[in-house]
Amino acid sequence: MVSILKPLFFALAVIAHLESHADYASARLAMENTSNPLMLVSTSAGPIYIEMLPAEAPENVARFIEFTVGEVPLIETDSTLTASPRYYNGSQFHRVIPNFIIQAGSPEHNAHGRPRDYLADEINASALGLDRLPVILQAGKINPILNTDSQQEFASRVLEPLYRQLGIDTPEQLETEESAIVDALQSLTVMRLYEYEGYRYQNRYPTRAITRGIVALANDGPNRNGPEFFISLIDAPWLDGRYTVIGRVVEGMETADNIGDKPIHPVNPDPESTRIYSVRKLN
Repeated sequence: MVSILKPLFFALAVIAHLESHADYASARLAMENTSNPLMLVSTSAGPIYIEMLPAEAPENVARFIEFTVGEVPLIETDSTLTASPRYYNGSQFHRVIPNFIIQAGSPEHNAHGRPRDYLADEINASALGLDRLPVILQAGKINPILNTDSQQEFASRVLEPLYRQLGIDTPEQLETEESAIVDALQSLTVMRLYEYEGYRYQNRYPTRAITRGIVALANDGPNRNGPEFFISLIDAPWLDGRYTVIGRVVEGMETADNIGDKPIHPVNPDPESTRIYSVRKLN
């Protein structure tokens, strides 16, 4: 039996090596710029190759690579400082929303610790056209890019920030300033609304939309970019202008789709959720 198994294991190892090499070759061919960093995310569901986009988000791309091959200061639970490369190794995709995103790298689910600091967003809202998109369309409907489903959500996301900008904080002012409110609402762009929420944009670097296969950094608000990232499984224009894009999947979207088949809740992630064995820079 042993004599039979050894050739079998050898053959499987050769096949795996050839498949990995083929994936790398096709990933290189699919890259927009072969001088960009190419990352291999090895998971329990299969490989994912990501072309990083340093020309669009140089600081955040450099930080992501530091998390994989360099050293980043971290804060452990006992508040002591340390530095650890290979941050993602052994972690899991802790948040999965089928037909939307797969997400990994949360400090809440990582034994290495929390980053000592967060990076600012690198987003060009004008390149995305957000400075030309009205919040209210000509027909009087809410722009679908805001992804608001109720009047209550519209009030909290649009009206309350607008009132703050206009200095309106009493019911009496709502009545006396009604005309100014209507004018401001009709001229309000998506970019300006996001700026009311605290986002600050730059025009130095280009930014692409969040479409299927895009890799972007998750955050809990403006300028709060750490190690957590997500891969979009669909075109998601309502995320544009709110998340810094750092890369694109060039090979392995079928792996990402397979990971995205099973919903995973971030508060109580499934211990059987897809594991990241390693993230490596290949060039």
